[in-house]
Amino acid sequence: MNPQTRTYLIQASLFVLTLFSTTAAGAEWMYGRFFLDLEHGIGWPEFWDGLHYSIPFLAILTVHEFGHFLTARYHHVRVTLPYYIPLWFGIGQTLGTLGAFIRIQDFINSRKKFFDIGIAGPLAGFVLALIVLWYGFTHLPPPEHIFTIHPEYRQYGLAFGENVYKNLPPDSVMSLGDNLIFWFFKTYVADPARLPHPYEMIHYPYLMAGYFALFFTALNLIPIGQLDGGHVLYSLIGRRAFRTVAPVLFVAFAFYAGLGFIKPTDFMVPKDRDFVNELGYLGLYVLGLFTSFRSISDNRMTTLILALSVVAGQFLVSFFFPTVEGYPGFLLFVLILGRFLGVYHPETEDDEPLGTGRVILGWLALLIFVLCFSPKPFIFS
Repeated sequence: MNPQTRTYLIQASLFVLTLFSTTAAGAEWMYGRFFLDLEHGIGWPEFWDGLHYSIPFLAILTVHEFGHFLTARYHHVRVTLPYYIPLWFGIGQTLGTLGAFIRIQDFINSRKKFFDIGIAGPLAGFVLALIVLWYGFTHLPPPEHIFTIHPEYRQYGLAFGENVYKNLPPDSVMSLGDNLIFWFFKTYVADPARLPHPYEMIHYPYLMAGYFALFFTALNLIPIGQLDGGHVLYSLIGRRAFRTVAPVLFVAFAFYAGLGFIKPTDFMVPKDRDFVNELGYLGLYVLGLFTSFRSISDNRMTTLILALSVVAGQFLVSFFFPTVEGYPGFLLFVLILGRFLGVYHPETEDDEPLGTGRVILGWLALLIFVLCFSPKPFIFS
């Protein structure tokens, strides 16, 4: 078997596995149970219902990746077909995938090529995500549909929200944090009489597929490093400005993500808790920031001072504004971005500025990032 055929088989196998994993994850979202739960698990009939989630979600993901692929081929840049990343456990809720990526096999020597290849994916995926969301919000089932998933709610009628959630333990239910696009569809497109309760929206597959697509679009369009948004911003402002702006944006993102993660009040522990443990958590947090910021500077002392400065700033905000919090769920992405993807952008030989049309399109893409970004995408309460 030649190497090219083996690569195609790997890519096809990963796609099939991802189709399976997203279908299984979709069924688990829809029914609120897990396949490998021996007592309340779901079976194959429910599995096939998961296609209502996996097909639109993978369609958006595929359109995104082929936007990159076809644009790269148009510019005669060699790239691979997409590698999909399945993710499913059967005992805990997942999206079913960590996304997909293509590998660029040539050196890209101009801002224009980076711009076109970088922007094509998120724009194409965004358009299809809007279509999926429009379909999902205009084809909502009757509100009684929730009783097919939670028959125990029927005793309360459609006012179940006033009775079901008040006695649940903390962090046992999840709602979707609004971004501007999702808020618009909920407010102006959906029939208010059919709009599901915020805690039950996870059971509606087209809404979840569209929401997750917006979530991935926002992550991809963060204007840092070699993310799609990084390609766009680098192409818009050039190498010198980007080397200044990118680390500032990255530190600001890390500052927001960890805001309130460790507070000064955490060290005012009661007698049955160990003060040393709190110091240990703080040390691990500083180490995580230090590791993330290593891509900003090769000087270890500079990196350490930067990490400590961020923590000190977060402590000050938490002390004076204790209710202000970021979103710790982003901290893992901060680590991945800083440690593996990098904050800076590969420099190009051709640093010629973009034309007016591309500049307008680039700022439109960054506006789409703002519209898709949710400060707290998944809220547990």
